[in-house]
Order: sequence, then C-alpha cells, then structure tokens
Amino acid sequence: MVRLSPVQTFCKDLHDQTSCHNCIAASLKVALQLTSDNPNATERDCFSFASLYAAAVVNPEGTNDVTTIGCILGVQLSSEVMAKGSSNKRGKVLKVVFTLLGAAVGVIIVFVVVVVMYRKWERRRKENVYHREIENGVRNSVLTNTGAKWFHISELERATNRFSRRNKVGQGGDGVVYKGKLADGTLIGVKESLNLQSKGDEEFCYEVDIISKIKHRNLLALRGCCISSDSFKGKRRFLVYDFMPNGNLSYQLSVGGLTWPQRKNVILDVAKGLAYLHYEIKPPVYHRDIKPTNILLDSKMNAKLADFGLALQGSEDQSPLTTRVAGTYGYVAPEYALYGKLTEKSDVYSFGIVILEIMSGRKVLDTLNSSADAITDWVWTLAESGKMREIFDESIREGPGKVMERYVHVGMLCAHAMAALRPTIAEALKMLEGDTDVPELPDRPVPLGHASFQSSLLHGLQGSGRSMQHVSSYS
Repeated sequence: MVRLSPVQTFCKDLHDQTSCHNCIAASLKVALQLTSDNPNATERDCFSFASLYAAAVVNPEGTNDVTTIGCILGVQLSSEVMAKGSSNKRGKVLKVVFTLLGAAVGVIIVFVVVVVMYRKWERRRKENVYHREIENGVRNSVLTNTGAKWFHISELERATNRFSRRNKVGQGGDGVVYKGKLADGTLIGVKESLNLQSKGDEEFCYEVDIISKIKHRNLLALRGCCISSDSFKGKRRFLVYDFMPNGNLSYQLSVGGLTWPQRKNVILDVAKGLAYLHYEIKPPVYHRDIKPTNILLDSKMNAKLADFGLALQGSEDQSPLTTRVAGTYGYVAPEYALYGKLTEKSDVYSFGIVILEIMSGRKVLDTLNSSADAITDWVWTLAESGKMREIFDESIREGPGKVMERYVHVGMLCAHAMAALRPTIAEALKMLEGDTDVPELPDRPVPLGHASFQSSLLHGLQGSGRSMQHVSSYS
C-alpha cells in the first residue's frame, strides 16, 4: 500500500478555508525539512517550492483555478477575481448549453428540410402521375380511333434539335412549324398547336381522326401525333407530317417564281384534293380554310392541301350545316359569313379566290391600299372591259391566252357571290381540264366593296353573334 505524504493528503481540495490551512501547514513542514537538509536554501524558497508543487501537481484544479492559487500563495483574492473565476465556470456551462442548443437547432433544420423535400417530391410525383394519365388518355383515344403513329416528345426533340429556332420554318395564329429529321433520315414537319385554350383534347382527337381518314396524293397526310404534359411546360400538342421543301403557295406567289404550267398544275391538284373530300369520303368533309398558305408544295411542285384544324364533316344528303363561322377573311363565302350556312359551295368559293390569286399574282385583299378593290371586283371590272390580258401575272402573259382565260372564268364562277351560280368542285374540275365548256358568265354580282353589301354583311354577323376567325397556315 502506497503511503501519501501530508501535502498529497491535504492539498487535493482547497475550496474551503480548513483545507487551505491544512495544505499550508503541510507545505511549511516540507519547507522546514528542506531547509534543515540544505543550509543554503531559505525557508521562503522551500515553502514556495512546496506550495507550487501542491498547486500544480497534487491539486486536480491546478494553477488554472483562482481559489487554489489564492490559498497556496496566501493572497486575499478580491471580489472581482472571484467573480471572474465563477464567470469562467458559468462560461463553460453556457458553452455546453449553447453547444447542445446548436445541435438541437441543427437537427430541427435537417428535419424541416427533409419534410419540405419529401412534400415537394410527393407533389412532383402526383403531378407526373396526373400528366401521364393525360397523355395516356389522349393516346389511347387517338390510336383506338385512327391508328395514327404516336411520337414520344423526346423523339420530336431529337428530330428538331429541341425545337431550335434554326429549324423553325413557319408560324401562324394557331401553331408553329419546325423542320425535323427522324433517326432513319426521313424529313418531317412538326406543327405545335398554340391555341390550346380554345382547343381541347376532344377537338384535337377529332382533327386527328379526320386527317387520318385522308388518303390522297393532293392532301397532306398525317404521319403521326404527340401530346406531352409536364409540370414545367404544361400540355403540348403536336401533329407530324411529311416535310414540304418548297413551302406554301403564298410564298411562291410572292417571289413570282411559278411558271404557267406550274400554276396550272397547282390549281388542278387543289381541285382534285377538294373533289376527294367532297365526294370520296362519307360523310363529306368541308375544309373551311382554303387559302394559299394552306397549300403546300413538295419537291416536284405538286400541291397538297393542308391544315384541317377547321374541317367539318357534313351530311350524306349534302344538306347545309349551320355552324359558327370560321375561316380567313377574304376567303369565306358570303352566305356562310352572313348566315353560317356551310355547304360544299363554301369551299368552292374559297377555291375560286385561290384561282384568281394564282392567275393574277395578286392578293385577295390589298392591305397596303385601303381604296383598292377586292380581287373579285378587280377581275370583274377588267373582264367586262375586255382587258383579260391585264388580269394575268406579268410572268405568264406570254402563255396560252385562251387556256388561261378559261381558268380565270372558272375562278370567277367559283367565287360568285351567289352560291346557286357556282359550280360544284367536280363540275369546276371538268371545266378546268377542258372536258366541258365553261358556261356564259352570269350577271356581275354586287361588288364586295359596295355599301349595301358591306352593311348586309355587318348586320348578318352582328345579328348572328358570329365573328371571323383568322386561322393561319401550316407553314
């Protein structure tokens, strides 16, 4: 058993007065013993050695504790020093408390972040489920009814370089068209619909259904479609066609690059496409928006009638439909604009306007000149004056005059203000091809710019509560 010295025994705890006195007494004994053993050592030095030993080694508080130092050195500590000592202890306690509080706050923050992230993930998961349900619902409806090819949005993004501006080839009021290239090298035109608020899923499926039934060389066939829905860009609708490298008829007329044979073929192609819609599909389909921007030209300048967003199916007995007026100003038949009565003759009127535009190179309405006549009034005035040659576009005036006159006469008949005096598209096609003679032109209709006609048109539109829609082109 190890025997402890008096200093080791009495100097372990110096926090009370008794312990302090006992430690000092033990240190003095050690000092006396040291001085007796070494005559050169002073009692003071020996006591300092013993007391420092007691404070630094024996006492567990060591020299960091002010109470221990005050006892060993025999110094009466002031209240400030004592307060400082106690404040050090409080500081240690506060440090521990704040450390624990910081840890607790950190745990709370981590918990809150985890909860927020989880709720965000759950909301995103539910949104993705919702959007997938939208896509699958329309996809199943389209594929069931039409058999159209379904494109995934990622496939269209790759084909169009993520719908880059460089691949944008056209834009209208109802959509933007991009040029794309599929993995097998096929060039496509991708039309993204813009008027999603006015056109719901049912209308989209209806349009796809009509286009899918069309199988004719002069009608732009549908290659496929796509509906994409996500929480970032919302719902998007796409129609995919074969790409038409020569753009639309409006562009070709504006640059004046069409020869007479090309103009003639375009007119015949459109007539054949319309005849297919009116007679070879049951019930018939009325396009309702025939105009140059909706007539596309392939690599061989063959014309294809496009954009069936406004198309309607008629009845088997060819009786007129009463429907809301839709189309493009200048191409809508008067009886349709006034009373909403839609028949095949409504498409014939638009076709007649297109013939006159192709033959003259002039637009249906001269928006730059408010005093200019509509194209029908302008043509009738020149025809009655015997100036047929002035109707032809300058680039084709050297062509076969008699044949070109026949085409202008057919255009005038088709664009007559009175539906009863217009031919059917089948009759017009036979006249254009020379299989039947063109009948004598009827009396000139009331000019569209005449005050009486304008007031009647305005009254009819206001009375029926209808308004014109300007629907732009495919490209």
